[in-house]
Amino acid sequence: MTEKNRTPDGLVIVDKPSGFTSHDVVAKMRGIARTRRVGHAGTLDPMATGVLVLGVEKATKLLGHLALTEKEYLGTIRLGQTTLTDDAEGEITGSVDASKVTREAVDAGIAKLSGDIMQVPSKVSAIKIDGVRSYKRAREGEEFEIPARPVRISSFAVYDVRDAVAEDGTPVLDLVVSVVCSSGTYIRALARDLGADLGVGGHLTALRRTRVGPYKLDSARTLDQLQQELTVMPIGEAAAAAFPRWEVDARRAKLLANGVRLDMPEEYAGAGTVAVFGPEGVFLALVEEQKGKAKSLAVFG
Repeated sequence: MTEKNRTPDGLVIVDKPSGFTSHDVVAKMRGIARTRRVGHAGTLDPMATGVLVLGVEKATKLLGHLALTEKEYLGTIRLGQTTLTDDAEGEITGSVDASKVTREAVDAGIAKLSGDIMQVPSKVSAIKIDGVRSYKRAREGEEFEIPARPVRISSFAVYDVRDAVAEDGTPVLDLVVSVVCSSGTYIRALARDLGADLGVGGHLTALRRTRVGPYKLDSARTLDQLQQELTVMPIGEAAAAAFPRWEVDARRAKLLANGVRLDMPEEYAGAGTVAVFGPEGVFLALVEEQKGKAKSLAVFG
């Protein structure tokens, strides 16, 4: 492939279609971008749609750092029915009349699931228990427990409450919600736990991710749009959007490239991952402060 036709290094913000796994989208993007070097930052369940951040070529080295950022969702929680997967993909395991659940009870339940909480992920998930994927154990009928883990729910709001009737005739309530949360949060587990707290059960019927860190739905493209025109956010622009920016001169840029740990300005102490840029805005590296020095996490320049 000539330099002119080479796939640029950068991020592709995909509006994932329902029914695709994150791996399906990566496979599709390998064909569109004509490169094997494609990865994703944080998965989306097949049922879910919305923002999926892909890295192409050198930008795959950014992904592990981007996966840890805050995420935002719009979804629909159905109160009155539980499912095997805690979402609409799984078979229904219980139905209870939810028509008497009040808005006050819903708000109280949501308050308990806001802030810093301990969450038990859904059993049908990719989490490994003793080296085996949780969904594999669940599908084989095993009895097992997944340990709770800390997550942060920065915002959990209800926009609408709709009376509905499930296919089996059970009166249910559909809640249209928005959630802003830390990486690793299962929105379907929030639906499950809210329903359990209200005594009627619950599961997720729709989910759309509207933001991953600084990358929003308005900059996302569908796979069909990307097939027509591959839109890649340059790697430097992507890093500058996600991390604090530290500009260094040519001398320090050369030292950094040679593996020398630079003295880090005090303003970046405790800032976490920082993007380093050299002369003319060239993106050089991701670093973090360690004992006053810049420890390289990934080098790009």
